[in-house]
Amino acid sequence: MVNSCIPIGVRRNWFKYFQYEEEKDTPSDIRNILLIIFTLVAAVTFQAGISPPGGVWQEGEKAGRAIYASQKPAYYVFLIFNTLAFSNSILVILSLTHKFPFNFEIWVATISMAVTYGSAVFAVSPGNSVRFRYVLITAAGPFVLRISGSVFGLLLRKYAPQHSEITLEPGYYLILHIYYLYPSVSQLVQVAT
Repeated sequence: MVNSCIPIGVRRNWFKYFQYEEEKDTPSDIRNILLIIFTLVAAVTFQAGISPPGGVWQEGEKAGRAIYASQKPAYYVFLIFNTLAFSNSILVILSLTHKFPFNFEIWVATISMAVTYGSAVFAVSPGNSVRFRYVLITAAGPFVLRISGSVFGLLLRKYAPQHSEITLEPGYYLILHIYYLYPSVSQLVQVAT
């Protein structure tokens, strides 16, 4: 009975049926779906950061410290990638909620959550198991890339000839992808020009 909801020709290729189509999907629907996904990512990574795999020591001089931190390389990889996912989800949530009602309150709550995440990670991680400057650099990474993409877009708009075709080296395509991926960056460029 469940298969009867999906058209007959689509049952074999359901992945293509559910893919994003610009003509069919509205920007509002896409924004709402992305907000749900990245809110889920933020919640999962936040929980993993404050309660790391294996839990924390309950007794002794290591009480309150992550058990997983005794395996330094594995814990370090976990912490870096968990922080990267958390930071990226925060960036996307803040970008997608730009100009929403109560935008200031969203920023305050999100920044408070990020500070809470950082303090919890620092609290459960033994000081000798992680170099925290790398965790902070990882947390700043998505924001730095976003700002770099914005600056590059502004410079490209300002100094690129208007009617000639621009050829770029392959390394610049990532920055252009970031530039065109986030709508607020193009709005920033329109305001600046």
